[in-house]
Amino acid sequence: MPTLERHDEVFVLDIGDGENRFHPDWLASVDAALDEAEQAEGPRALVTAATGKFYSNGLDLEWLMANGDRYNEYVAGVHQLFGRLLALPMPTVAALQGHTFAAGAMFSLAHDLRVMRADRGFWCLPEADINIPFTPAMSALIQARLAPQTAHEAMVTARRYGGEDAAKAAIVDRAVAEEEVRPAAIELARSLAGKDATTLGTIKARMYAPALELLRQEKPAL
Repeated sequence: MPTLERHDEVFVLDIGDGENRFHPDWLASVDAALDEAEQAEGPRALVTAATGKFYSNGLDLEWLMANGDRYNEYVAGVHQLFGRLLALPMPTVAALQGHTFAAGAMFSLAHDLRVMRADRGFWCLPEADINIPFTPAMSALIQARLAPQTAHEAMVTARRYGGEDAAKAAIVDRAVAEEEVRPAAIELARSLAGKDATTLGTIKARMYAPALELLRQEKPAL
């Protein structure tokens, strides 16, 4: 399960060491960690990171298969998490040390910045290959965070981007060696931690207002 540690002004949220799929308990744990970080005093920034082969493989499809009656509630919860992170009133950096797929890739896009391993691992939106259309809110998030041509390619072709290709497409901000991913993300977050929370939150809320309106719906369009 996710764990939160504080390194001076930088909170590091380790989201797990498995596939880090969005089980409801995982979602609740991440939400609680964001509560703790947001309520802290003084300069602060957030890094999300993981351990092992995966950063996140996204939706917990096995749980969904067993709990189909809770589908709408579940998707609304995922949307809410994306929206909260997108508008979080502090700098946020995702440290992508491994595969970042589907809703996991969308989760990474909700951060302000991304650092990815250069030599192994893929960032991918595979929905076109697995026959799961993006919800309107997910489409809005992706299109708000990527250049139009990149968003089109990623969403329509399900291309798998390695670290260097992801950096060239501006999906991630830096592609670095494996051992540098988390330290680089922490240093990047630390350099931004002094931003005023109220000002930053207002900027994000206004910048992403159309996407946030869809992400925050209690009964999302599917």
